[in-house]
Amino acid sequence: MPVFLRWLLRLGPSNPIAVRLVQNASRRNKHNMVRSGYLAVLILVLLWAVLGNTQGGDVSYRELASSGATSFAWVAYLQVALICILSPVFMAGAIAQEANPRTWDILLTTPMSKMEIVLGNLFGRLWFVLALLFASLPLFALTQFFGGVPGRSIMASYLVGAGAAVLVGAIAIALSVSRLVGQRAVFAFYVSVVTYLAATIAVDAWLRSRGMGAGLNGDGVTVMTAVNPFLALRSLLSPTSYPVAELGAYGGLKALAFETPVRAWVWGTLLISAALMLASTLTVRSGGLRQIAAGSSGIPWYRRAMGLGAKGAEHRPPRTVWLNPIAWREAAARNATFWRILARWSFIALGGVLGVAVVVLFHTGTLSPGDFRFVVRSVVFTEVFVIALVAINMAATAVSREREDGTLDLILTTPITPGMYLTGKLRGLIAYLIPLIAVPVFTIGIAGLYAYFGNNIREGGTMVAERIGNTGVPVSAVLPEAGLIAALVLVPFIAFCVMVGLQWSLKSKGTLGSVIGTVAVVGIITGIIGLCGWQSGQDMPVIGPAIAALSPASLLDALVAPVQRMNETVDDAGLGAARVSLAIGAVVSAAIYIAVVYAVHAAMVRGFDFTVRKLAGTK
Repeated sequence: MPVFLRWLLRLGPSNPIAVRLVQNASRRNKHNMVRSGYLAVLILVLLWAVLGNTQGGDVSYRELASSGATSFAWVAYLQVALICILSPVFMAGAIAQEANPRTWDILLTTPMSKMEIVLGNLFGRLWFVLALLFASLPLFALTQFFGGVPGRSIMASYLVGAGAAVLVGAIAIALSVSRLVGQRAVFAFYVSVVTYLAATIAVDAWLRSRGMGAGLNGDGVTVMTAVNPFLALRSLLSPTSYPVAELGAYGGLKALAFETPVRAWVWGTLLISAALMLASTLTVRSGGLRQIAAGSSGIPWYRRAMGLGAKGAEHRPPRTVWLNPIAWREAAARNATFWRILARWSFIALGGVLGVAVVVLFHTGTLSPGDFRFVVRSVVFTEVFVIALVAINMAATAVSREREDGTLDLILTTPITPGMYLTGKLRGLIAYLIPLIAVPVFTIGIAGLYAYFGNNIREGGTMVAERIGNTGVPVSAVLPEAGLIAALVLVPFIAFCVMVGLQWSLKSKGTLGSVIGTVAVVGIITGIIGLCGWQSGQDMPVIGPAIAALSPASLLDALVAPVQRMNETVDDAGLGAARVSLAIGAVVSAAIYIAVVYAVHAAMVRGFDFTVRKLAGTK
């Protein structure tokens, strides 16, 4: 075999690291279940979309083609969403395992080259994501039997998904090679991916509302389209409602982004991934960025700037322990390092500044009442989503992490009872999260108060003209009681997320499995409740707003746009009755979440000894 060909094979198919990862992971039932569930979801959605978009009886070819195109669009969006959700999960092992210095010490003693080490990790983990992606190709091919679905669109949708998977994989490998992160950064990596997608979609909507997109009306593709897979896919599947720029309208990179956003996304992800792989290759044997940041003294510059010594120093300043030591440990240990303190208070400070900035921009007239609503809704939704993910991650690893490192075995030898242990976990995590929860509460609270009391201060007022029945009525841009009602529901809801995470953490063997299980359970429950609350708030009089309060998403949306989200109640009984029903629903919702937390806590206490003994010795 030629030397050059053997070298290429060592970089890819015959790379020892890639072969090890593929062989070991292929034997796991969990991966098989993920692949089966992935295809099952796509099949069910395609079947539901086809049946839902065709009427009974005879169907014309035109209707069948339209149904096929609509069904394909649904499944294409779902596939990209699933790839964006599952790629960080499959790539999490690159951060959690290879970020371990001991793993790197052994790996770097092998005769493999730097490029083989980096590309082996990338291809070995990326194989499962790409195999998952292209496993649905026969399903997409079936949509061509209905007509209306060109083969070019199918292949372009696969390129969009593949580009997202490759970029996520390259970022994960780069983080692993840098040695700057560990297992606790896995969920932060996941949150960053989801937050980036949500933020770029929100900015795109903002630019289009301002007429800064392509097309005659400025409501087409924007600069965000080429950097977000969902927006790039939308430009491909919805050319009428989301048009691209005409060919020749721009030049250079702007032409690539506005005229062919799908091509821009694919090439952009490949170039960024190649740059990350090159940087990883250059630093993999030099100790990564951790060694570069530490310098000759062995103490990173950021720890020196904070007056901290090297990591693992024996001396720590004395602290006052709470009555429940588990609760104190959960709350205090999360702030034990520089980066944790910086991340927490940066979120609080930036969130507070952003909330004040939105109100100031509204006061100065930069934002119209409609834009003010949109910005408040986007900011609060993003903050609540990030807080929920952080709560799930912390709770889902609270017990399983202690089981893995042997701390749980030591705790069980103390007089601490199961009730004290679980109560301490819950209390400590909630105490840590309360300042984070205060950020969206503060944002929507000051927005509501200013919208109500600042009507005579701001030029043009703070009211939005809403149509109630056949009459136009001025309504406050945000309800004044929004902050109080949001706080009433968000705290119990986050406690519910924490309790579900603790339950999965207790019965799971490892941290990764407990995190995935918790995300799935909380996502399904809140998704069902949110859809019911969203629809009930609009269509059911009087009781609809109360049902909408069961979900934080539908509740926050009703607080920002009360007439639109509580339409039937407002038309029948007036806005005052809708606000009262929403407040009563918030109280009932808080009581339900508290009752569920109490019930799950009691069940965990009863089965604590059995579960711990069953998983004793699991690493």
